[in-house]
Amino acid sequence: MTEQKKRTVFSGVQPTGNIHLGNYLGAFRNWVALQDDPNIEPIYCIVDLHGMTNPYDPKDFEAARLETAKVLLAIGIDPDRSLFYMQSQVPHHPELAWILGTVTPMGVLNRMTQFKDKTERGVPANLGLFSYPVLMAADILLLRADLVPVGDDQRQHIEMTRDLAERFNNRFGEVFPVPDSLVPETSARVMSLTDPTTKMSKSDPNPKSRIDVLDSPDEVRKKIMSAVTDSEPTVRFDRAQKPGISNLLEIMSACTGRSIDDLAMEYADGGYGVFKEAVAEAVIAELAPIRSIYQNLDDADVARILQRGALDARTKAEGYQQEVRDAVGLHRQ
Repeated sequence: MTEQKKRTVFSGVQPTGNIHLGNYLGAFRNWVALQDDPNIEPIYCIVDLHGMTNPYDPKDFEAARLETAKVLLAIGIDPDRSLFYMQSQVPHHPELAWILGTVTPMGVLNRMTQFKDKTERGVPANLGLFSYPVLMAADILLLRADLVPVGDDQRQHIEMTRDLAERFNNRFGEVFPVPDSLVPETSARVMSLTDPTTKMSKSDPNPKSRIDVLDSPDEVRKKIMSAVTDSEPTVRFDRAQKPGISNLLEIMSACTGRSIDDLAMEYADGGYGVFKEAVAEAVIAELAPIRSIYQNLDDADVARILQRGALDARTKAEGYQQEVRDAVGLHRQ
């Protein structure tokens, strides 16, 4: 009986700070769970080069890079079970992005919605922002990822990555596996506390709209208690009529493991105040271990973990990238 080949999973996060409950329940908790799958080889990357496409202060950016690494470690990313590194420490990422850029039609990039969405919101247009999807494709293809965890807002990027892999392979030979999307079995949909019809976002200027994973218990409690609901006093799940209460039910369900129906039944007629207090306590209990581990992490130790991961990633990437160079006529004499 042949041993099943492990499938490589790649996922990345920008170091923009303010990692919030939606990031954790919607993505990062699943990242941690994938480490337990014996058939999965996880790669988690802090994609700091992507973060440079938005205006930023260098000192704040440096702090956010470290904070992001520490939060991911505190959440449960284990560098002994996952390849964990900083994108900028592996120069093969931008090298491959340039090569892929030479086979990327302008029409494909013109159809990508993220550039339009960001520039319409006031983000200055620049080449890095426009070619962002090509670097994302390079991130995925560099270490030959088979699977990429995705949300609805990233499906277009994955389709483009698949397209570029096929274009490259058709022109230069079979080099890249064509990656598939990985849709988590369970993934909470966490909405804004101030506008429950939109997703919780780190870019929202109102800090009351989100719960950051490093918020203190008092901050969590205040934000939950002030969350937008409605005038009908009954607790029930109805996204159309009661988006605020539905959002809180989903958050509490994700934090406690109890079903939404069970929670709605328990708190149906107890009043919003009692329900919100229960939600707050559930969130506080969920985030408490993360805050504790984060506060005890040593910055120098975290830097060493990232350096070790980057060395492993560079070693892997060099072997793979040589295949690309040979295929496109950049063989090193």
